[in-house]
Amino acid sequence: MKTFELTGDNLDLELIDLISSQKSAYKLTLSKQAQARLIQSNEYVSSIVKSGKTVYGINTGFGALADTRIKDEELSELQYNLIRSHCTGVGEPFSKQVTRAIMLIRANCLLQGYSGVTPHAVNLLIDFLNHDIIPVVPSKGSVGASGDLAPLSHIALSLIGEGEVTYQGKVLPTDYVLKQLDLKPAVLGPKDGLALINGTAVMAALYSVALNQSLKLIKMADIIGAMTLDGVAGTARAFDPRIHQLKPHVGQVSVAKNLLRLLDQSQILNSHTDCRKVQDPYSLRCMPQVHGAIRQTVRHSLEVLNTELNSVTDNPLLFIEENDVISGGNFHGEALALGMDYLAMGIAELCNITERRIEKLINPLFSDLPAFLVTKPGLNSGFMIAHVTAAALTSENKYLCHPASVDSIPTSTDKEDHVSMGVTSGNKLLVVLENTKNCLAIELLCACQALDFRKPSNSSPVLNDVHKLVRNHVTTMERDRVISKDIKRIVELIDNSEILDLVEKKIGALE
Repeated sequence: MKTFELTGDNLDLELIDLISSQKSAYKLTLSKQAQARLIQSNEYVSSIVKSGKTVYGINTGFGALADTRIKDEELSELQYNLIRSHCTGVGEPFSKQVTRAIMLIRANCLLQGYSGVTPHAVNLLIDFLNHDIIPVVPSKGSVGASGDLAPLSHIALSLIGEGEVTYQGKVLPTDYVLKQLDLKPAVLGPKDGLALINGTAVMAALYSVALNQSLKLIKMADIIGAMTLDGVAGTARAFDPRIHQLKPHVGQVSVAKNLLRLLDQSQILNSHTDCRKVQDPYSLRCMPQVHGAIRQTVRHSLEVLNTELNSVTDNPLLFIEENDVISGGNFHGEALALGMDYLAMGIAELCNITERRIEKLINPLFSDLPAFLVTKPGLNSGFMIAHVTAAALTSENKYLCHPASVDSIPTSTDKEDHVSMGVTSGNKLLVVLENTKNCLAIELLCACQALDFRKPSNSSPVLNDVHKLVRNHVTTMERDRVISKDIKRIVELIDNSEILDLVEKKIGALE
């Protein structure tokens, strides 16, 4: 098992993917410097309480009750009340991967020493990750400002030994699991509750999971689009680098290069250089312009998220060297919400163009292949209704792309009068990604079927290898069968990166 030492400023997207999805076995530890910062900031909170000063979040109420001074003997009760009262989440729980990402991002934020949290609470978060204890966290209830209060409260509830967790595949009471592992629940002192629940960890986790998927899908779209081009006997002339040098958007140039590399030495492409087709429809000809523009949304997302992952998003913040506590708004998720809405639009466009290519594959008037890519059309329906599914998913994506970030409902008696709705943006984005992944899987099935009809001519060596890999899992459709199982198998190949790994091993990393 590998060991990774968290410092408070060394999170990145790849690490979140590895730890949240458990692709590699990692034991997390905290650096000595981070542990020292935790102790110092917690001691500073204690000194504030002893001084008798009134400081928001330490000895006051919260939100609209910020002006209410709390007695010293009630400060611990205040923090427990905060967590319990804020556990108002509803809906299906977040996935295990998202919840692990939330815990990792939250722990990393607290390690920077501006929050004053009890060190044991952070160490317990790490224990949860190392033992794979997953709090049950409802996915709805955050407005994306004042922190992701409701969902983070459900995690904090588990840290104090209450609520439920998933452990070894079963949903169990948290206190039972802690006793089994000889772990002690966190004992809350001043500011602990607020420090645990006030931040953007849920939005950032949703964004991280979505962005890792997006990075894979944009490359898969190039691979599948290239296979479709050969499947319909299209031309690669539109990918000539001279064209893209005249409109040199970075993403566009990258996609054109990818497509030419993927199609290099294609027998099919070379077999019809003098055919009657002058130019292809936009869904084929404009792949560099469309796939490339989608890469720009991913590029923006990387910029936003890389800043957020190692930021301090708590409130109020302790500036120990200046002996100052400042109440601000780093918990506001506007940058994340806008970015996720933008990314959703980009991924939905990937789905849009994929659906159009599926139509070209099954349409005999364009492809010169049997209708719906099956022998004896009429007796067999082939991929007719697979395209209908793609159309349904594409349509669903369109309404899911209404931006949540342009909405704001004031809360807490108008104290919190502008919110980001970032968790809504993130939840929608994950659905858009799932829909798009299924549409890409349908396109790949259709493209492979089209390539079967092009025999004995083959596509390029690398795309021929992809075709063989697919056929190891899904056979050629000779007559009608249940296609949903085939779609599921292809989605698994996309999820486990088997196709992408094969391609990049053969021709090098795609741009």
